[in-house]
Amino acid sequence: MEDDILSYSLADFQYNDNPDVLAPPEDFEKWINNPRISASFSFFEQQLLTAPKASTEILSNIDHKKRKVINLTSYNYLGLSSHPEVIQAVIEGVKKYGLSASGAPLLSGTYDLHVKFARMLADFKQKEDCILYSSGLGGNYGAIQGILRKNDYFVLDEKCHKSLVDGGLLSGARMLFFEHNNIRSLGMMLEKAKGKRTLVAVEGVYSMDGDLVKLPEIVKVCESYNARIYIDEAHSTLMFGENGRGVAEHFGLEEKMGVSFGTLSKSFGGVGGFVCSNAKIIRYLKCYSSPFNFSCAPSPPVVAGLIKALEVATRDSNLRDKLWKNVKYFKKQLLDLNLDLGGTESQVIPIIIGPSGEKLFKMAAEVQKRGLFLQPVDFPAVPANARRFRISVSSQLTREEIDQACNIIEDVIAKGLKK
Repeated sequence: MEDDILSYSLADFQYNDNPDVLAPPEDFEKWINNPRISASFSFFEQQLLTAPKASTEILSNIDHKKRKVINLTSYNYLGLSSHPEVIQAVIEGVKKYGLSASGAPLLSGTYDLHVKFARMLADFKQKEDCILYSSGLGGNYGAIQGILRKNDYFVLDEKCHKSLVDGGLLSGARMLFFEHNNIRSLGMMLEKAKGKRTLVAVEGVYSMDGDLVKLPEIVKVCESYNARIYIDEAHSTLMFGENGRGVAEHFGLEEKMGVSFGTLSKSFGGVGGFVCSNAKIIRYLKCYSSPFNFSCAPSPPVVAGLIKALEVATRDSNLRDKLWKNVKYFKKQLLDLNLDLGGTESQVIPIIIGPSGEKLFKMAAEVQKRGLFLQPVDFPAVPANARRFRISVSSQLTREEIDQACNIIEDVIAKGLKK
């Protein structure tokens, strides 16, 4: 292993044959403790010392120094996490409700704020009802686990989030994957599921590539097979569509979506997840969705902030407009540097580096030392030949910050790729 240490990845050590069930595989320990590998892992779990604004401060794992950086990694797309009105709403919520719901929703954890916010989200998404979850991951896998059963078919785009895959595994449904945004491949999978209860899962914006779901074509083929659609709008709610309702609104196909899922940790600036659908299935989920039944309800003061975040984001289009101006400006600068941005159509902008993990992490260390918080994304999270950086554009970024970021990207990444 020592000679080809860089040829291994996390994909190689999932099987554990260690006789001690509480010990990892021995070859995993050798691999992860190798200095070249441990240096790569130092980019993860770095401590942020201030709010997730466009300019923030981190405690770097690279050299253990505090460093002020331009933040291109946060999902705080609209800056609502630190919006003054949102912060004030949270403060007032803490004073009234304390820190925690201190109970599961069905027993003692439901507060008036939960009922109010769920109703607001259902109305916003133009669905009959809504269920709240304490985490986005829990909401995704909890909804799938609660809806599907052993003899059902769950058909997913191959680039769907791990939480959807986990939900399918928990449900016991038969899972089929179709090639990313490939309508012919989807049709082939639906043909295998013909005559069975079938749910098709797609994402509004795919989180590693930044491209949009081909929703009009997917709706057409799903209707021909009587398959229902579950859309994960985690990276698109509050940003796409005339009213910010997401990619389904962007395409004018909201009524075709059987289930609309969203996270509260991204554009909302908080934490949690929600599922909107017809009232009957939401009531059913409240009986059979484990992450709802057996988790503490979302923190009331956080929900107070989320209510205000939804109000701020939807009272006009100012934050959304500023985000898209920044996306347009940023993408132009990056394209002028002849960087490979893949097929991005959103605020998620990958910079494709290629097959070399060593080059990726060397660049990552250099950009951070120069004041840019831009995290590397390695295999198996993305294909081995398309390792990358992933930019999350925020409405909070100024032109000066974007220009400064692009200067660092040019010096380190663009010139580095030419070499």
